[in-house]
Amino acid sequence: MSDTAHLLTRSTHTEQTLRTEFAALARLALPLAAANLLQMAVYAIDVIFIARLGTQELAASTLATSTYGLSLWCTLGLISAVAPMAATALGRGRHAVREVRRSFRMALWMAVFGGIFVMTICMLADDFMRLTGQSEEIATMAGEYLFWVAPAAIPVIASNALRIFVSTMDRAFIATWVTVLALFVNAGFNWLLIFGNWGFPAWGLKGAAIASVITAVVVLLAYVAIIQWDRRMRRHYLFGRLWRPDWQRLAELWRVGLPIGAITLAEGGLFSSAAYLIGAIGTLELAAHTVALGLGALCFQVPFGIAQAATIRVGLHNGAGQPGGIHRTGLATIMLTIALAVLFAALMLGVPELLLSIYVDVDAAQNASLVALAVTYLVVAAAFQLFDGAQAVLAGLLRGLSDTRVPFVHAVVGYWLFGFGTAWVLGFHTPLGGLGVWIGLAVGLVVTSILLGHRWHSRERLGLVMPRG
Repeated sequence: MSDTAHLLTRSTHTEQTLRTEFAALARLALPLAAANLLQMAVYAIDVIFIARLGTQELAASTLATSTYGLSLWCTLGLISAVAPMAATALGRGRHAVREVRRSFRMALWMAVFGGIFVMTICMLADDFMRLTGQSEEIATMAGEYLFWVAPAAIPVIASNALRIFVSTMDRAFIATWVTVLALFVNAGFNWLLIFGNWGFPAWGLKGAAIASVITAVVVLLAYVAIIQWDRRMRRHYLFGRLWRPDWQRLAELWRVGLPIGAITLAEGGLFSSAAYLIGAIGTLELAAHTVALGLGALCFQVPFGIAQAATIRVGLHNGAGQPGGIHRTGLATIMLTIALAVLFAALMLGVPELLLSIYVDVDAAQNASLVALAVTYLVVAAAFQLFDGAQAVLAGLLRGLSDTRVPFVHAVVGYWLFGFGTAWVLGFHTPLGGLGVWIGLAVGLVVTSILLGHRWHSRERLGLVMPRG
């Protein structure tokens, strides 16, 4: 065969294998992204209902959910270490059932420990809010919300571990349908408990918190029931002898997961701190920040789902000793993320008020100032869509190689040294105010994505990839 013919044959083979990887990635990523979007819809329901209580209630819930969400996301990041470990075990093939069972049992242990941590943070948060300059009334309202929502932490974290399990077992569609269930349960109990419909007490913010707890418990029970019903998943005997510790596997989960949780803290801490910074600027600015960030977070759920799928795909290829498969997963992931980022940015710039109408009545006269500020923030959000998606999928790709420590350092440098520093300077030492804080968020995402991209490109030189099988 001539050199030209050989190159053409290899090019065709590469195209076919890349197409196959796209299909495998999409089969896993689409239901995960759909589940993430539906989960955001669950959170959006809270915002929609609470916004009708008033601006102060909305501001209080924003501060409360920023605190609760940050501590929760850190713990979820810690738990997510089970994904690459289980996927690598499946790719390796030896004693896969036993290895997967060991990992997920200890992940459920970590869910309990993590939930206790989140609940402790919730109990102490209102005092911290006062120290950061939030008004007494807003801090008190936020503290009450956190008191009632705290018990949701353990079932939420345990459900996330089970969601990773069903996804690793190639049953990611289950996560989508369970989140649909959560959407209806949360909406129903918000309607009943916030405004007191059908004879229920009108508890306002407290009702929204209790609705979240009920939803979390229902979701956990749904995952347990489905796993026990499915023959393939049931054979892992996931819930048998849960009381027996596996200290070695627990330590391994901690070793891989702690930097992931720390990365989540670095990123989530930047965005949560933005709520505190903008809250110190003004209540109106904080309300506008809430709805604009809600849209940004909504768009982020798609690349986040792709990143979750990429972690599993890279782990499978790495366990099987297939660096070519790792390369194809990275290529497919990045190409898909870029295409979606362009689409989301176009929507934010083209129809911002239509998007904002998801959260607020954009035609109401009393919301005119809020909408104008939120539209300004969305311009920045559109600008950083590419880098927001890039840092998410690059972190997910590296996570598939169980590479978490150096990415944590990159996250601290990017998010805090560059991102928070810029937000502080522009927000409080220039006339930009809230817009300056948003520009700081963008800077943090750009720097972090560049640093993670360089590490992914250097993965083989750095010895992150297992040798060929």
